[in-house]
Amino acid sequence: MCGITGYLNTDGSPAAPVIVQRMARAIAHRGPDGEGVWMDGPLGFGHRRLAIIDLTAAAAQPMLSGEGRYAIVYNGELYNFREIKAELEIKGHKFRSASDTEVVLEAFAEWGAAAVEKFNGMFALAIWDRHTRRLFLARDRYGVKPLYYARVGNVFIFGSEAKAILEHGALASEMDREALLEYMTFQNFFTDRTLFKNIRMLPAGSTLEVTCPDIRRDPQRYWDFDFREPSNPLSQDEYVEELDRLFRQAVSRQLVSDVPVASYLSGGIDSGSITAIAARQLPHMRSFTVGFDMRSASGLELSYDEREAAEHMSYLFGTEHYEMVLKAGDMVRCLPRMCHHLEEPRVGQSYPNYYAAQLVSRFDKVVLAGTGGDELFGGYPWRYYRSNEASTFEHYIDSYYVHWHRLIPNKAIKKVFAPIWNDVSHVWTRDIFSDVFSGLDSDLTDQADYINHSLYFEAKTFLHGLLVVEDKLAMAHGLEARVPFLDNDLVDFAMKVPVNLKLGRLGPIDDQVNENEVIGPKADEYFKRTGDGKLIIRNVMSRYVPQEISDRKKQGFSAPDASWFRGESIDFVRKTLYEGKPRIYDVFDRTAIQGLVDEHLEGRKNRRLLIWSLLNLEEFMKGFMPS
Repeated sequence: MCGITGYLNTDGSPAAPVIVQRMARAIAHRGPDGEGVWMDGPLGFGHRRLAIIDLTAAAAQPMLSGEGRYAIVYNGELYNFREIKAELEIKGHKFRSASDTEVVLEAFAEWGAAAVEKFNGMFALAIWDRHTRRLFLARDRYGVKPLYYARVGNVFIFGSEAKAILEHGALASEMDREALLEYMTFQNFFTDRTLFKNIRMLPAGSTLEVTCPDIRRDPQRYWDFDFREPSNPLSQDEYVEELDRLFRQAVSRQLVSDVPVASYLSGGIDSGSITAIAARQLPHMRSFTVGFDMRSASGLELSYDEREAAEHMSYLFGTEHYEMVLKAGDMVRCLPRMCHHLEEPRVGQSYPNYYAAQLVSRFDKVVLAGTGGDELFGGYPWRYYRSNEASTFEHYIDSYYVHWHRLIPNKAIKKVFAPIWNDVSHVWTRDIFSDVFSGLDSDLTDQADYINHSLYFEAKTFLHGLLVVEDKLAMAHGLEARVPFLDNDLVDFAMKVPVNLKLGRLGPIDDQVNENEVIGPKADEYFKRTGDGKLIIRNVMSRYVPQEISDRKKQGFSAPDASWFRGESIDFVRKTLYEGKPRIYDVFDRTAIQGLVDEHLEGRKNRRLLIWSLLNLEEFMKGFMPS
């Protein structure tokens, strides 16, 4: 687990070691255990090491293959590297280390780009072929590990984080205004754009080849999600038993490490079940929970503090348990540091993740997280049920698109973006939304087809955003976060589980609400009626966690900010968004933004996600955008 960076002068001119060192040091937090720089004419590789597997110098990077043809910088973990290593040894490959990095490198030497299809794990990597002068980049199936890149004239630059690319010096830091419109619609990026103009993120499950001289190629996808109803379904009992086997296998695989492995432990079934399995194999395993001061919370937010349930599970599993309690002021304290590490914002309210990773990093270097269980097994039923009324694919797109306006209502977009409207008026966010489904079958015959499309959409977009946040805020503290639900075999199985084993009711739900806006009894009642989901996983996990935990409705990892923004944090919100000359009003209309925020502060709408995003963007612009 590490941080990688580098650049290639595609005109053949020599790369400069001092530039690579500067780029690597910009992401030193990702790898506090060592630094490596390697040069080969026009190519420079930089690496920051977080030693997890094979702690010796033999596993240091950048690394050369046995015959010296290939060089690699690699960030990630392969959980099947021992099996691949055995296969390579049969083919005559020799190994000098016990690391998975060397296995990745020798696999590429043996199978070329097709090697990535064999990898079960999380990774972002760059491999340089010294003979053909070609640079190969790849990212894992699901996008657990980030990888950014930019082309500036004859220079190709890449890195685990955008700040490494900016340190090269060839690219000025400038706001991508089209990406800003995309983010302010969805609170996420559905394309490969970032808020940094000309810096892109390599899509999950994709590779990219760069030549010297550069022949421009687009990223090539080698894997994609494929949720569909099975043509010959098994019995329910067979699905349950197979899920149990694959889940236990996935957790066991991800315990491979030469340092201790800990686990996040919320009050939910995902992290709880992971901890239950792991603790059976790791005596005295540490577990970690972040809770919230609930004295000013109300409504749905009263259930956000999960410490009591986590403490009970820790008792049952025998873990060494640690907790942190966040208060309203903790967001203010961490915001500049957190935004520096997160760079451009993504989904949700991220600062609890920052504190959770900080807590774990005081004790451990590896932590297991429950990310992915909801997206694979239908954990957000109130979203999927919005497709119940769809009569055609286009009708489905229209209704689902409106639901995913998480920050600014569509009717307010033009007013909010008035200062830069001429720069973004050509961007059609509905097209961005519908493009996520390109290549999928649009001839949908029944409700299960529509819900499988929704599962595909959320795995491609929402899950990816969660993974980027998880990685960056863990690595901000030199912590590796592993996600057992995203084991290849488990994902392949989950995509073929019938929808009726994930969701309890597929009929219409009347009086639908937008959970991102509505507050009060109406929202409470709606969630109560649509709070099933993950039925098969609840069935399996009831074997590992208490029944009251497996029966709980979905609870995200979120602070009670809807209440805090109207209470303890209201002065900070007003000072940041109302007073002086906030940087966000370089791109947003002040009156329009403050009108939306007023709706929240006065208790008329729930705009917590918008307020969080505005606070985040203000820090982003102060930290990354020159004034």
